Amino acid sequence: MITTAAAADTPLTVEILTARSVADERTYSLTGEVRARDTLSASFPAGGRIADILVETGDVVTTGAKLARLDSVQQEQALRAAEAGLSTAGADHGQAIEDLQRQEALLERGATTRIARDSAEDALRITEGALAQAQAELDRAEKALNDTVLRAPGDATVTRRMAETGQVVGAAQPVLELALASGFDAVFDVPEGLLTLGPPPESVTLNPIGAPDTTFQGHIDEVSPVIDAQTGTVAVTVAIDTPPPGLAYGDPVRGTVVRIAPAHVTLPYSVITATADGPAVWQVDPDTMAATLLPVRVDRYETGQVIIADGIEDGTLVVGNGQQLLYPGRVVQPVETTE
Repeated sequence: MITTAAAADTPLTVEILTARSVADERTYSLTGEVRARDTLSASFPAGGRIADILVETGDVVTTGAKLARLDSVQQEQALRAAEAGLSTAGADHGQAIEDLQRQEALLERGATTRIARDSAEDALRITEGALAQAQAELDRAEKALNDTVLRAPGDATVTRRMAETGQVVGAAQPVLELALASGFDAVFDVPEGLLTLGPPPESVTLNPIGAPDTTFQGHIDEVSPVIDAQTGTVAVTVAIDTPPPGLAYGDPVRGTVVRIAPAHVTLPYSVITATADGPAVWQVDPDTMAATLLPVRVDRYETGQVIIADGIEDGTLVVGNGQQLLYPGRVVQPVETTE
């Protein structure tokens, strides 16, 4: 029978691990949405009833292309009235010129008076003003008719329809949302905690959800200063450097970044022992193989492992499995492994 003293002298067979300091490489992935870098809301400068919307969501349009039309009956009538008014004013102006020329000829022969000649000149000035006013009214009528047609201000893609045919809209009320052909962005809702891990990464790797084998790069362009009170996230805009062919607005994409933190010791969670002063590990003296408690400071716990902030140097021997029977000074030996 083995006595208690003899058992104490026998080295305890335990798992002995060597603490190694390794760089903390962590990968984070989130899903976002492709959006236009520059957008604008297209609207009519005047109100009215929409007669027709000529584009659909996703259509690509060029500069000056017709997007929508308002009911233009009143504007067309006003244009015809202005054209008639200009024609009348032009005829009156022409007649006034002939009257003045006739009065000047008669005055040279002494067949009329200076007053009659001056009256003819005054009548000409009046018709000149009436002609200018009629021209201005025609210009306004033409502009009002042109304003009933909504045109693309540049090369763009229609991303949203905000009104429908038959709807009455007010002046400057958005009708269509356009994405200008100036580039793509990917917008992500990032948890607030991830933004406290350090400076933003220089590059973001992107993959379309529908084509995971396609990879392209982007860089963080803007971080919103506002936190969403409901979700606790922050909108982060990633500018896409080289968009792949076929990428479209609204496509879901996965963004991945890799963060490399300073080197630290990572150990299995089973090595941690709770003491009155806090967490500790059983350290093994490589010369005597005696185990002693070594206080440590834990940075964080992860699945299956513990990240040590400080307290353990690189190369330190620590006890893993089998520490239940340990006490300070207990001699241990490594468990034999079989291949």
